[in-house]
Order: sequence, then structure tokens, then C-alpha cells
Amino acid sequence: MGIISPAERLPAAADASEPVESGLLTIDLSALAANWRKLAGLAGAAECGAVVKADGYGLGQAPVMRALAAGGCKTFFVANLLEGETARALAPGATIYVLDGVVPGCAPRLAMAGLRPCIGSFAELEEWAAAGATLGRKLDAALHFDTGMNRLGFAPRDAADVAARARGIAPALVMSHFVSSQLPEDPVNDRQIADFRAARAHFPGVPGSLANSSGVFLPQRPHFDLVRPGYALYGGNPTPGAANPMRAVARLAARIVSVRDIAAGETVGYDGIWKAPRPSRIATIGAGYADGLPVSATAAPGKPAGEAMVGGVRCPFVGRVSMDYIALDVTDAPKRAAERGQWAELLGETIDVEEMAGRARTIGYEALTRLGRRYSRRYVG
Repeated sequence: MGIISPAERLPAAADASEPVESGLLTIDLSALAANWRKLAGLAGAAECGAVVKADGYGLGQAPVMRALAAGGCKTFFVANLLEGETARALAPGATIYVLDGVVPGCAPRLAMAGLRPCIGSFAELEEWAAAGATLGRKLDAALHFDTGMNRLGFAPRDAADVAARARGIAPALVMSHFVSSQLPEDPVNDRQIADFRAARAHFPGVPGSLANSSGVFLPQRPHFDLVRPGYALYGGNPTPGAANPMRAVARLAARIVSVRDIAAGETVGYDGIWKAPRPSRIATIGAGYADGLPVSATAAPGKPAGEAMVGGVRCPFVGRVSMDYIALDVTDAPKRAAERGQWAELLGETIDVEEMAGRARTIGYEALTRLGRRYSRRYVG
């Protein structure tokens, strides 16, 4: 009998009122597909792919890929070989790019799975060409140019040399990555576009890809032949400083497991860093940093704390976020909504992923990908 991954397993409970659940992560696959269609429309004539690395940004690679493929997505990007092999099993006919490129020794398995590495060094180029020679054919790959990230990729000035030495492979894509496409006024965007055009000129007829989620929205419309959104697909805001144009995909709720009244001056949680300024009602929910809720959302003097919605009222975290629990000040929440067994919403329509992350002094990307495995998961839509 095969092992079913948490990403593929539907929650046993069909109703959020089931008592076995202390945390419930709901993923709206129809919203995910709608976000992909919106980005595909903005991309114009360019193809719209999808980045599904990090287990579909924490929401489950299997259901995410199935929903996107059903919606029309044909090209996927993953981080590494293992993610690529999983992606191939889920989408046998899809085009799948591996951003790690050719990690030493991985070429045979990449080729066996029909994956396309994003090659960014001459050593990778040689290893991929050698693997193709062993198989008696040229293997497809993307050629990755570093136009400013200083992380992965060939230098644009080496493009002519790359073109000459890439004759042993089949270049299927020329790509690069924006440094700060979320900042439309940053002059580095124009420089990167120019450098990318110059490098790509050495590969006539090979499709080009530069735009990530925020890049899709840049006024220069640097869509080329393929855009590859990630964060925006999952409900993240690709246009910081403006209203989020994407639909929310993830909702997170945790059950209240204990409620108590404390006097003014009493402390809550480890080290007693939060002291009640008034007689307060404290609810403890069954989720903590082991579930991906950052300890940096801890309530302490002089910093914003995390919040949860209880009965339509914002209730702040009080005290330290611990491994399994968070305490909320529910003094102002409706008493019926703040009883043991009721639900507190940590992520949803009111508290979106940007706010959730901001209150923890991190970014939405991290907040999404860290969502823990102990939640029951429900896929809807």
C-alpha cells in the first residue's frame, strides 16, 4: 500500500465543528484557479506558467497542481529534483522546469523524469550535455541569466560564450529573475529588462521568461513568451502599496481549547512578558509556532502583536507564542463566540496573509510556506 502524503489527504472531518480538529486550514482551489486565469489574461499573448515549489507554497503540491492543470496551466516551476519528480507524476504531459538546475550527480534522474533544469553555470551545461550524449539525444533545458540577483545564473556578458557551448543541449527557454519588481519605480527594473534583452538576442527563436508575480504588473509589460507567477496565485499581493488584486486562497482557524478570567496585573505565558492592564478574559487556541505561526508575533511592550478574529472582533495575541498554543485577549469579543470549542480565525478575508506576516515582522511568502502539517486540511471549490 502506498503512502498518502499530507498534501493529498483530505481531512477526515467534513465539518469545521468536528471536535477532533484543533486547527483547520481551508484552501479554496477555485480561487487559486481564478487567480491563475487573471494573471494569464494580464500576460496577453505570453503563456502563463505556475511556480509550485515548496509544496505549492505550503498549500499542497498535489491539489494545487491538479487544480491549475485542470484550469489550463501547462508549464510548472519547482525548486529541486524531488519536487520535479512529484510534479511529473502529477502532470505527465506538463512542461516542468527545475530551478536548482543540474545539481552534481542528478542529471540522469532529471532526464529520466523528463524535467528541464534551469542551467546557470558552465559546469551544469557540461554535465547536462554529457547526460544527453549518453542517451543519444540533446536534452531540453532553460538557460538562466543573472541580471542582478547575484544568486544563480550566467553573467549576461557571457551570453555569446553560453550560446556557443550550449550546442550540446536543446535550449527551450532563456530566463532571468527580477530583483525588485514589486517596486515599479525602481530603476533596476529597466536595467534588468535591457540586460535580459541583450542576453536573449544570442538565442534567436528561443522563448524568454522574466516576469514573476509582481513582474506581470509592471508598466513595461516584460512578459516576453512566458510569465511564471508564484506568490500571487496563492493570494499574496503582487502590488504592495496598492489593493490586492488577487483572491484569498487560504483560510486558517484554530479552536479555543481553554478560557479563563484574570485580574489586572496578572501575566500570561512564558517569562510573563505581557501583563493585563485590566481585568481580562483570556482564550487559549490550539496552534503555535510548531504550526507555522511565527514566535515573532508574540505580544510584548512596544511592538505589534498577532491578531485573530473571534465573533467578528479583532483579538490580540497576549504573551509569548509557544509551540502548541497562543493566548488571545477576548475581553471585547462576544462571550458566546469566545467559549471553549469555538473558532478563532487567524487568516482569512479580514486578516490577509500580508497583515498576518507584517504583524510577525516577516513576509507573506514565509507565512504561507511555514503553515504546519498538524492542521486538518479541507480543499474546497
